[in-house]
Amino acid sequence: MTRHPLLDRLDEHFQRPPAELGADAREDFESFLKLLETGAVRAASPGPDGWQVEPSVKRGILLGFRLGTNGEIDAGPALQFSDKDTYPAQRFDVVERNLRIVPGGNSIRRGAYVGRNVTMMPPAFVNVGAYVGDGSMIDSHALVGSCAQIGEGVHLSASAQIGGVLEPIGQTPVVVEDGVLVGGNTGLYEGVQVGAGAVIAAGVVITASTPVFDLVREEVYRSTPEEPLRIPEGAVVIPGSRPARGEFAREHGLHMAALLIIKYRDEKTDDRTALEDLLR
Repeated sequence: MTRHPLLDRLDEHFQRPPAELGADAREDFESFLKLLETGAVRAASPGPDGWQVEPSVKRGILLGFRLGTNGEIDAGPALQFSDKDTYPAQRFDVVERNLRIVPGGNSIRRGAYVGRNVTMMPPAFVNVGAYVGDGSMIDSHALVGSCAQIGEGVHLSASAQIGGVLEPIGQTPVVVEDGVLVGGNTGLYEGVQVGAGAVIAAGVVITASTPVFDLVREEVYRSTPEEPLRIPEGAVVIPGSRPARGEFAREHGLHMAALLIIKYRDEKTDDRTALEDLLR
C-alpha cells in the first residue's frame, strides 16, 4: 500500500507540544479517521516480505487522544457515555455494506474499518485502527483491539479477545488472516500472527512468549526480537500440556500449559466449520 501524504503531516503534529496543536491538526486528524474507515490507510499491511507496520498510523491515533477533550457522547435518553470527543462511536451505511450489527450492545469506534457482509453479535467492540475484512463474523463478547488486522471470512467466536497494540509504536499488531476460525474464550495478544485458514481451538491463549509445538512438522515456533510469533497457514492449534521441570515438579506430577499443532486443515476440518456459511 502506497504511503498517504497525510501521514507526514500527522507525524509533524505528533512532534509538537499539545499547547501548539491548533485547528489544522484537528482538521488533518478528521481526514485521517476517514482514511482509516475506508481502508485507505492501515496500521499494518501484507507485503511480499510479510506484514509491514505503518508507525505513522499509530502516531495519528495517539494524536487523537491529545486533541480530544472529555465530554458526553450522545447515545439517546436511555444510555450515557463520556469519552474523548475525537473518538465517538462510528455510524455506517449498513444497507450499502450489508452489515448486520445486531442490537444489544455493539460498538465500533471511529477510525476502524469494517468491510462488507460483516456480522457482529452483541455485545462486542471494535476499537480504533482495527481492520475487519469482508464476510467476517464477530461473535458475542468478542473484542477486536486497537490496530488489530482481521482478514476476510474470519470467525471470531464468543469471548474471543484480539488484543490491541498502540505502543510501542513500531510493534506489529495482532494479525488474523483470511479464513481463520478463532474458537471461544481464546486470546491473541502481543503481535501474534495467525496464518490464513488456521483453526484456533477454544480456550487457546497465545502471546509473544508462548511456544507452539508442531506435532506434524516436529518444529517449535517462537517469537524473536526481529519477528513475531506466527501460526502457520492451515494449522489446527489446541491447548495441551508438558511436564514442568525440576524435582519438585516431578514429585508432584506438575505440568505446564502448552499449545499443540495436531494437524493441518483438510476436508474433514472444513466440514466441521461449514456451519459458518449457514450462520452468515
